[in-house]
Amino acid sequence: MACFSSEKNFVALLDLHPNLARPIVLGIVIGKTDVRGFPDRKNVGSERYTFSFTIRDSPAYFINAFAWGKEEYIKSLSESFRVGDCVVIENPLVQTKDTEREEKFNPTTPSYYKLLISEVHSVVRIRASCEVKPSLLSLLHLPTKESHDYYSLHDIVENGQSLDGKVINILAAVRSVGEPKCFTTLDRRKGQRCEVKLFDETVSSFAMICWDNESIQLAESWVPRETVIFASDLRINYDNFRNSMVGTVISKTIITANPDIQEANILSCYVREYAETGVLDEESDEQARDSVNLQSIVDVYTVQQLKVKASQLEDKTSTVYGIVYAYLSTLNVDADIGKIVRNRCSRCRHLINESNTCTYSFCNDMSSDAKSVITSFNLQVDLTDHTGTLQSCNLSGNVAEEVLSCKVNKFLTLTEEQKTALKWTLLLERCKIYLKMFLSPSGRNGLRVTLLSCKIADPVEAIRAFPDKENFEYSLIFNS
Repeated sequence: MACFSSEKNFVALLDLHPNLARPIVLGIVIGKTDVRGFPDRKNVGSERYTFSFTIRDSPAYFINAFAWGKEEYIKSLSESFRVGDCVVIENPLVQTKDTEREEKFNPTTPSYYKLLISEVHSVVRIRASCEVKPSLLSLLHLPTKESHDYYSLHDIVENGQSLDGKVINILAAVRSVGEPKCFTTLDRRKGQRCEVKLFDETVSSFAMICWDNESIQLAESWVPRETVIFASDLRINYDNFRNSMVGTVISKTIITANPDIQEANILSCYVREYAETGVLDEESDEQARDSVNLQSIVDVYTVQQLKVKASQLEDKTSTVYGIVYAYLSTLNVDADIGKIVRNRCSRCRHLINESNTCTYSFCNDMSSDAKSVITSFNLQVDLTDHTGTLQSCNLSGNVAEEVLSCKVNKFLTLTEEQKTALKWTLLLERCKIYLKMFLSPSGRNGLRVTLLSCKIADPVEAIRAFPDKENFEYSLIFNS
């Protein structure tokens, strides 16, 4: 039985005007800013606090609301709801907005008005979830701009610095959400920064920066490699340090997660297919090798302990970094070359087929930018210690070249006898291995284990890592 309460007393946002007496409005929160303090001109030495949010009650109508008051009231009110909640606002002041001035810093809305909320006259309360109609919840998946009004990431990259400082709309998938990093400004204000990596059919990685707590909390709710976002009014800048374009979430920005539009559905299908190829996992491995400081990885595991850890991983965002002292018990460098070396398109990272053509048709239909073939190692190895064997671990890229002491191009010139000789210089050598482990649909048994470093272990260091030294030394024979 539905528990929707009567809505006959609510005024639709479309029908708002300044002459209404004690209006009550209801809507889904689709955007929200952080609390800020300002010097109070009427009371010198004191501050007034404010934050704003945007509510929507229909596909065509949404409006900005501004709450003003003392610090305790404003902070308490802000913390009482988030983007995605349904709120009821009683007795707000309906005021005609100064479109040119206000929409420079706030979301662009179709309403001629804005709502002002004060501690003395207004009440804001959250609507119970069972009282929210599905039609209202569906508004969370409807962009505030036309579904076709957006730039692809390729458009942004191609236009380069001509878009510097512009505010535009984008449609993209979430590749990863970084850990929020705290900082303190020169005037001792504390803040946070979170970097979200986006991608689409045209660009494999594009940075979007979130500076405020509200957008960071929203970003943390997104599922990498699954969530698609439509970001309305995202600021684009050229980053000299990165030598590339980046997006920044600003007070005007409204982000719609998993928008219910055809363009997003097409992108979602692409994301699923792209994830199945394992390319995203490979690129994640490359990023980990480049960004992770091996000295920060200190946890030592046995193979059995890693298997237990794997069974405890909860979702795709859970990652285990660790060290294992183990043997390379399988290293098939003398297998078919197609199982050892992989050729990918430099533009979209899809596989190159035997006729030297990218297997992703959209890439071939794109602009005639120069593209080349990226050749790299892509080996599957087994790791064995005295507790068991971890099968089909990924040894690829630069790490594989370091382990084999051989570049890909040089490897391709080796004879079968030379490859076999190379194999036996490494096989069954006890190594100190730094690895990364996470859930992946493209990995063996839904698990991906990637070697970040692999070097011959110092015997004394390896033995000290395990109390049962004798078992560690000799039980390999019975486990391999």
